[in-house]
Amino acid sequence: MGAINSAPAAAVKRSARSALLTALACLLAACAHAPRLGEAADALSPAEHLRLGASYEAQGMRSDAAGQYEAAVRASPSCAECWLALGNLSFTEERLTDAEASYRKALEASPHHPGAANNLAMVTLARNGSLPEAEALALSALPNAGVLRPYVLDTLANIYLRQGRYADASAAIDQAEEAAPAYEPGMRAQLIETRKLINAAAAAK
Repeated sequence: MGAINSAPAAAVKRSARSALLTALACLLAACAHAPRLGEAADALSPAEHLRLGASYEAQGMRSDAAGQYEAAVRASPSCAECWLALGNLSFTEERLTDAEASYRKALEASPHHPGAANNLAMVTLARNGSLPEAEALALSALPNAGVLRPYVLDTLANIYLRQGRYADASAAIDQAEEAAPAYEPGMRAQLIETRKLINAAAAAK
């Protein structure tokens, strides 16, 4: 049972894809910023840096994307979406320590941010960190998750899978499937794969 309870590589890769989708849901949010006295005014707002960074990232220009996200957090350290974008880029590049630091900054800026809480739970799971902390983070993301609800439930199911709580994992996937829009086949395919992992683990118990 030990090998089953360790996080499967496929689950971590799907979590990374969830992180990207979570980022896309948040990148268009605006962050207000006024330059400090004695500081040169940035020609772009944090939201504009985010949009430019997302454009670079979509073209595979990750270094340029990172520069834009870093400019956004410098301009507005209290912009949770800015930290979230930077964290997601780090996560997809498997720089998990950097991703965790950015997600924690996002939660400092917005303690109840569902995207930041979910993604910190995912990176905690990927780093073989505290499962109780990962569970608490995912659960805290659920009340205000909105369109992110199926992604958060998938994260929760993977946490329960790691804990060997197969009935809870299956129930979380049931809820995720109910919440997943019919027009998002990619999300549904992800949930099917998670269910397969749960069923295989439960059968091998």
